[in-house]
Amino acid sequence: MRTGLETLLSDGNRLERLRHQRVGLLAHAASVTQSGEHIVFALRREGIDPMRIFAPEHGLWGAAQDMEGVDHGYDAIVGRDIVSLYGHSRDSLMPEDSRLDDLDVVIIDVQDIGARYYTFAYTALFLAQAALMRGLDVIVIDRPNPIDGMTIEGNLIDPAFHSFVGMRSGMTRHGMTIGEMITMWCTTEKTPNLEHLHISPMTDYDRRQYFDETGCYWAMPSPNMPNIEAAIIYPGMCLIEGTTLSEGRGTTRPFEVFGAPWVRPNEVLDALKMISLPGVSFRPLDFKPMFQKHAHAVCHGLEMHVTDRQSFRPVLTGIAIVSVMSALHEEFAWRTETYEFESDRLAIDLLFGNDRIRKAIEHQENPYRIVEQFEAETESWRAQRAAFLSYK
Repeated sequence: MRTGLETLLSDGNRLERLRHQRVGLLAHAASVTQSGEHIVFALRREGIDPMRIFAPEHGLWGAAQDMEGVDHGYDAIVGRDIVSLYGHSRDSLMPEDSRLDDLDVVIIDVQDIGARYYTFAYTALFLAQAALMRGLDVIVIDRPNPIDGMTIEGNLIDPAFHSFVGMRSGMTRHGMTIGEMITMWCTTEKTPNLEHLHISPMTDYDRRQYFDETGCYWAMPSPNMPNIEAAIIYPGMCLIEGTTLSEGRGTTRPFEVFGAPWVRPNEVLDALKMISLPGVSFRPLDFKPMFQKHAHAVCHGLEMHVTDRQSFRPVLTGIAIVSVMSALHEEFAWRTETYEFESDRLAIDLLFGNDRIRKAIEHQENPYRIVEQFEAETESWRAQRAAFLSYK
């Protein structure tokens, strides 16, 4: 298969037009060709030098940690000032008018991970809509959903719980590509000048494939997404962010290890075995995060091993882990600090997209029973997304 970036770079007519336009570019560390060349240098090789480069959360090269504000500033690698679309306030998520007024076209190239918590899709949407409202052309580079573009899991978001980890309603594991999502959102929200939105499509993409089956070059899209294994478990293990447990940030296996100094691993392991989660196994271990939660403290916990990615259900697994941890440890608590610029609602409720799931966990409801309640939402999402799927 070929990504949408390869499609753009092989479109002589489009490239010729871009050479005569004032180009803005939204990119990050994973905006690369299938041989690993970053889009900035690939475009320059074609005689197109973006006059303005925007970067999402984590910055252009993924150096900033999660929720770490990034200032505008000069980047020595590309030799250009970078406009940050993830600063120190919620207002920083929207591009300033002055950053768009002197552009003709905006190219958007970000690698999504397949879970609605991942913020790049919302940054791409905000920039696309702002550009379209000014009559600019917008080119969205399409890329594979790394955890397959077929499987969906989880629940929809209640309107009262929208945040930057869920700015638009969608399933937790949504089963769409970045191009499909931007098209769906811009269409359903009746964004002006929709005829100026162009998707640079992939070719020979099989939406049943995982990223490591596509032949594409894996570049870390964010500092705690080092490999496909982390992406596969992320729709469930990101839920740990909403608790006082460490989700493994500050270790070499983020999301794959989890725990805290007060966790009793053997009891957790026995409880998880009783739930009989499909496609996954666990082993007890100690680990020491070097930053973020429980930094420099020895955490007792478990490491997750996906044994069958086809049967593995990350959202169910994440709910089960949180349920077991909360039931077994009186020290367990929900995270109460400001989360993605929101301080009036719990982080776990923003991640779940409602407060019902948290309350079900607090009442020690069976994890399978909790996810069974999502069935109607699953079918609703399946029908909603069907009209916007571009690949078989």
